Formats: sequence, C-alpha cells, structure tokens
Amino acid sequence: MNNSDIQAARKIVLSGVVQGVGFRPYIYRHALQHKLQGWVRNASGRVEIHVQGEVKNLDDFINTLIDKAPPLSRPVLESASNIASVDSLEFLIIPSLADTDADIHLPADLFTCDDCLHELNDPGNRRYRYPFINCTQCGPRYTLINSLPYDRPNTSMSGFPLCEACLAEYTNPLDRRYHAEPVACAQCGPVLTYSEPGKDLLKGNQIALKAALEALGSGLVLAIKGVGGYHLVCDACNDEAVYQLRRTKPRPHKPLAVMFPSRPDNRLAILRDYLLADEIESMLLESTARPIVLVRKKTGNRLSEAIAPGLNEVGAMLPYSPLHHILLNDFGAPLVASSANISGEPVLTENSDIEQRLAHVANAFLHHDRAIVRPADDPVVRVINGLPAPIRQGRGLAPVELELPFKLEEPVLAVGSHMKNTIALAWDKRVVVSPHIGEMDSPRSLQTFEQCIDDLEALYQVKAEQIVCDAHPRYTPTRWAQQRGLPVFEVYHHHAHASAVYAEALLNNRDLQDMLVFTWDGVGLGPDGTLWGGEALAGRPGNWQRVASFRAFKLPGGERAGREPWRSAAAVCWESGKDCRLEEASDPLLFSFWRQGKNSPQTSAAGRLFDAAAALCGVRTRASFEGQGPMQLEALAALCAEIDGNRSIPLELSKADDGYSVDWAPLIPMLMNETIPQTERAAIFHLSMADSLLRQAIKLREDINVNQVGFAGGVFQNRVLTERCITLLNRNSFEVTWPLMVPVNDAGISFGQIVENAMRSR
Repeated sequence: MNNSDIQAARKIVLSGVVQGVGFRPYIYRHALQHKLQGWVRNASGRVEIHVQGEVKNLDDFINTLIDKAPPLSRPVLESASNIASVDSLEFLIIPSLADTDADIHLPADLFTCDDCLHELNDPGNRRYRYPFINCTQCGPRYTLINSLPYDRPNTSMSGFPLCEACLAEYTNPLDRRYHAEPVACAQCGPVLTYSEPGKDLLKGNQIALKAALEALGSGLVLAIKGVGGYHLVCDACNDEAVYQLRRTKPRPHKPLAVMFPSRPDNRLAILRDYLLADEIESMLLESTARPIVLVRKKTGNRLSEAIAPGLNEVGAMLPYSPLHHILLNDFGAPLVASSANISGEPVLTENSDIEQRLAHVANAFLHHDRAIVRPADDPVVRVINGLPAPIRQGRGLAPVELELPFKLEEPVLAVGSHMKNTIALAWDKRVVVSPHIGEMDSPRSLQTFEQCIDDLEALYQVKAEQIVCDAHPRYTPTRWAQQRGLPVFEVYHHHAHASAVYAEALLNNRDLQDMLVFTWDGVGLGPDGTLWGGEALAGRPGNWQRVASFRAFKLPGGERAGREPWRSAAAVCWESGKDCRLEEASDPLLFSFWRQGKNSPQTSAAGRLFDAAAALCGVRTRASFEGQGPMQLEALAALCAEIDGNRSIPLELSKADDGYSVDWAPLIPMLMNETIPQTERAAIFHLSMADSLLRQAIKLREDINVNQVGFAGGVFQNRVLTERCITLLNRNSFEVTWPLMVPVNDAGISFGQIVENAMRSR
C-alpha cells in the first residue's frame, strides 16, 4: 500500500489487564481483519498501538477493540489520538519498551477455554487428553510467575524447552498460542506422577490418570496437584470416603467443596441433578474464574450428607484446569475438592510437603512437575440480594486491584487482621489486595504471609515505606509490623471495616458524604479497650463515631468463646438475670469468675449474639470451625423464611454515653423456649436482629441526617439476615451498600486499613 493511499493514522494507548493475556496477538489479528498497517508493543504496563489505513476501517477497529478483547483481559482505552502516518506495508508486533515505572496489572489464573477443551477431547488433536493444555485465552498465570516481565523464562515453565511444534505456535502471531507462556504438549511439557504407599511410582500422564481414577473408584482419598495448590479429592457420593477424609484431616463438620463434571454442550447438566442453582449462581459457576459458589441442595440429591452437615447449601464449582476436566469427565460423578492443608493454614503446593504432612489423610498422590510459585486457594462467592458477594478471594479473582479515592504520597503496606488474613499494597491511587492467606496461627501461615508481601512488592515494583496494622497488640500481623523498622500506624478493627465499605461505595458514588455503617462481626478491639462487634458507626474514613452498639456483656473465656458458643449463651443468660441450662455452663466456679470479670472481657459483638442464639436453640454448643453455630442457625431460619415479620421481638434503644445502646435481652426467653420449634426460633431471631438494625437506622437518620447505610463484618455473610435488612431499609427509603469487590469479612480489613489510615491525615 502506498503512502498516498493512507487516509489517517492513530496512536492508541490501553491500560488495565493487557499484558500476559494474549492482547498483542489479538491486536495483530484485529488490525489485519480491518486491513490496517502499523505496529503494537507493550510499554510500561500498557499496550501502545500505531495503526493507519482508511478512516472507516480505523473507526471500526477502535469501536470494536474493547468488545472483542481476549477473555482474560480487562482493557481500558486511555487515549486515541491522530498522528502522522508513516510508510508501512504491514502490521507488526514490535519489541516491548522497558520502563521501571510500569503500570503493572497481574493476570489471574483462569479456566480452560472452549477452544482448548475441544482440542483436549479431540482424538485427532496432538494435545488430546493432555492435562496441561492452554493458550493465550486461558490457563495459569499468577501462580507460575517468578518475576516480570511475564515471559516464559520468568515463569515455572522455564525448565520445559519447547518442542518444534509448540515453538512454531509460540512464535506465530496468527496462532492463539503466540507467546502463551505456559504453552506445552505431551512431548515437551509437565508430566503427571502417581504415588501410592507400597506401590511403584507411576510416571506418565495417561498411566497416572488411570491409576488415580481406579483409586477414586475404590473409595480412596487422593491429593491432587492443581493450579494454586493441592486438593484432597474423593467420591462425593461415597459416605465412607467422605467420612474418612473428615476423620483424618481432621475436619469434623466444616463444609467441603464439590466439583462437578462439565459437559461441553451443557456445563451445568450434572450439577443440576444435585443442586438448585438459580440464574445468577449459574452465571457465576460458568464465569472465567470458576469460583466455588454456594448453591442450595436439591431434595433427595445423592451427595453424601457429610459434605455440608446441618447446612442447606453446598460449595459447588466446575472444573477449571484440563487435569480437573479429564478426571471429572472420566469419573462421571462429582468429587469432593477440598483444599489440601493443615486446618487454618494456606493450601499446600510442594510435592514433598504434601506427602510428608498429609500422609495420614491421603491414600495416594497425583503430582505434576510444574512448580506452583505461590499458593492461591479457590475463591468462594455467595449470591446475596441478587448480587455476587465474595466470601474468599483466591485463584482467578485475586490479586484484587482497586482504585483509591485519593493519591498516596508514599507506598503503604497494610497487613490485615489475624483471621481470614489478606495483605494490601498501595501506592499512588492504586491498591492491590492479596489472595486469601488464612488464619495467622502457624509458622507456615506466617511464611506464606511474608512470601505474599515480598511477591507483591517485587511483581508490582513497589516498596512499602510505611505499614498499617490492627490496633490489637496480640495479632500476629501487628507484632510482625512492629519489628520491620518502618513507620507503623494502627487502625481499629471496625474503623477498617467501615472504611472498606465506604471506599468501595465511593467508587460508584463520587458525591458520597457521611455514611452509617453497621459493623457486625465476632470481636475486634475498640478504642475504649473493649471488644467491639455490634456497632453502628457514622461518618467517613478518618472520622468515624460510634453512634449505636449492642448492650455489652462479659464474655467468659474471652477468645475461647469463638469455638465454644455455650460461653456466649451463658453470658447473655447471666447478664439478663437468668440461669443458663446448658450443661457446659453448670460449673459454679465459672459463674463466680464471670461475675468478678476474671478472663471475661466486655464485648458488644453481634457475632457472639448469633453464637449464643445457636447454643440456646440447641443447634450448637461447641464448634469445630469459626461460625459453625451461626451458619447452622441461618440454615434453620431459611427453612422458615416466610414467617410473619410481626413476630420479631423489639429490642429497646436507650441513650448511652456514645450514642444508643441496643438491648438484646428480650430475645433470651424466646430462644430458651423449647415449645417453639427450632426453625421458628431461628427465624424470629434473624427477623428481630434485622428489625433492630432498621430501628437504629431510622432513629439515627432523625438525629444525624444520614441516609446512606453500609454493611461490614462477617455477620453480613448471612444471606437470611442481610436480605431481610436490605428489604426493610429499602422500604424505608434508605440507600444500602455492602462490599462486592472485597469480602465483607476480615479479608477486607487490609483494604480498609489503607483507606482509614490515609484519610486520618486529610
């Protein structure tokens, strides 16, 4: 084409997730389709395009650029400006422009695309049944990157030289595997190994798969290496296998995730034989992240009752890696797919670690030789009021990148809470929240926590110059922060909760003023030295005021109450002048200590009220995992969801030194009344708590003229409660918001710490 024929030229700059996701070859193909010339390159975390040709073709190119982008990408059109044309006869992918000040966005690990699935199941394709098939549209990313730029030598694929056929695909811009860094095949890529005590090691993809399937069919528990870590896998319909997994892990009651086979023509066909997925849940199950989605059980389903005892939902997911697809399709039935870890620790990733640390749990092991650079647990999502609310951010959805409503003067690291820990790294107007790390009670959790910090700083090329932590002096992240030699700023737990929901709301409403945030969770240290957890905070980040709170009560045993709901039940009974009939509370010495306040700190925690309700209703007096009692209480309430709202019990509001005090005592006689069916007591309790929230909101609107209401804290993972609260507030013309980008639980604390600390100085 002669220069005289060229009618226009444009320079286009795109930011967002545009590197490591097949964006440049997409631009190359897109340009050729529109008969354009020029070039494309990576530059400073962005993609730059010089494109020229007929004006109509240029306009069509730009107008369809975003809509047709690769599924892993999240491009943002920064600019499209007119420039002078140059002599050019073709369109090229030119070398990247290096820059130390890069606008980096890490690509997440995502599902196996339909094109690769077709090849995986095609006997005539050279990658037929290859467990590590991928292309630029799909496959692992975040968990295999050692360093940036995202090139094969900087990933855990560096030790797998490409064969001639794969190299040809990798270097062809028209091929969908052009610079797909994990690309491989059976001739040059990772290989499966099957290990079972007392038997010979089996190396080779098909022989290892055959052995694994035979083991699953025999009712054994397998540890299977996936994308971000190992799963403990067994037949989800085999009671004996599931009970064995629970006994040996040990995990007596905590729900187990289930992975369902996915048919190419109808991905959810098999899942629908077992579960009642609605439209939004179905969409989430089939989304590119392939998260675990909480879905209601179908009556008479064949899943083992031991999967989710006492609950009416199952954590369900579809296969997301080719290895999972092969196993599930060959097995033909759902499999338990629980994270392979010691309880509370991060998921295990190393072949040797899994065989050493979980030898008592798994009967056999399916390994592969592609290293997992960093762990990433499966994400968990629950639909609340028709919207997907994250419970845990992980593989496919994390790191979570958010915009800050202000600009930071220097980079900041927030180290989160002790439970459900995440960390957040922030600089300029950006914040990155890590995947789920977990409870900070073990050396391995601390090791993963430190690795996560090092990784994010290295990958994003940002070094924190100050640290923000929780004000609780005994939290592991707080103690760690105090030893780093950097300036440390403390943020109270519930101020961080409130600031997280406020900042997220601000992204959608730039005119947002003061907000009323209900921070309901377990316990967190408050500014007055007591354990908060049932507060209403008014204001905005950096200026929160407690304006209402549940009546405080002394909690016998303090932190032990989280796993022993009977302690909360005893406390509310004694506090309201009633005897506690629970056997565990019969020790007179315990009552004496409680009365004297020995090892019985004051708390206003709504989470402990839910614990008390569960114990008094006879649901759960001792818990094998955090939140077990409230979760089972919610399941009972859901069975009675249509109960008349008039049966809610009013909770009196009275003036207190710092706002209003909400008296929960009227609930206690109802909860103890065994003539009322368990389901009804559970439902009345939920209705009453929601009604109390509304009463607080109405009163506080009258007092301080705040109409925007936010929810923060783990209690609002409860769908029955949260949906009832939203309904009541909407009927009374409140504007309601709750987190949808970071979890409402303590996993959102690190983000809130960043926001709260920054706004205090403004």
